Amino acid sequence: MKTILHIDASVRSTFNDNPRHQSISKNIAKRFIQTLKKQSNIDEYIYRDVGINPPAFINQDWIGAVFTPEEKRTTAQKEILALSDQLIAEVSAADLIVISSPMYNYGMPAQLKAWFDQIIRINKTFDFDLARGDFPLQPLLSGKHLVIITSSGEFGFDADGIRANQGHLVPHLRTLSKYLGVEHIYEIASEYQEFADARHQNSLENALNQAESLAEKLIFVDQKSPATQLEYK
Repeated sequence: MKTILHIDASVRSTFNDNPRHQSISKNIAKRFIQTLKKQSNIDEYIYRDVGINPPAFINQDWIGAVFTPEEKRTTAQKEILALSDQLIAEVSAADLIVISSPMYNYGMPAQLKAWFDQIIRINKTFDFDLARGDFPLQPLLSGKHLVIITSSGEFGFDADGIRANQGHLVPHLRTLSKYLGVEHIYEIASEYQEFADARHQNSLENALNQAESLAEKLIFVDQKSPATQLEYK
């Protein structure tokens, strides 16, 4: 792995005057990235904070542009798809994708869904062929690793947890990840935020430790080339 694409989805900042308002998911992701950078030189680090700077929602004009043959698109249609093209290029270039997100109303933030909607696009990240029967969609990207970092106010969203049927964030991310070309997924979660008790503190500390441990285990192929950093804030 040489190129990292890091997506933060919380609407909160990493640091705030009131520590209780600091983004948990962003801080766990920050610990992961910092540890990873200590372990290896990275060729390229691409960062997007879609929580604070969300991509545009798709609309009718966007869909019309997507389904217009590329050679027939107008200048306006090309401009409409410019952001989508850039986001897809970033995903395509990435060897490792890191997505940190809080759970909002038991699912992903609208800003993160908007990012996925810009990327999951016919003939770019998937193709469609009815000859495949009931499964006509096929991803076009492959070979990528994904680290999912989540935070939630409640707890027990694991498969055997007391809220297993209520947590739609990670299952949704897992479903959509195949269109990012993901083949290996790692999960880190912090829970109990709304309870603000020892369970939350323990869960947060465990998540931070897991972030460091995972970063230490991921070995990059090339240890020689210097890292470049692209940030979108």
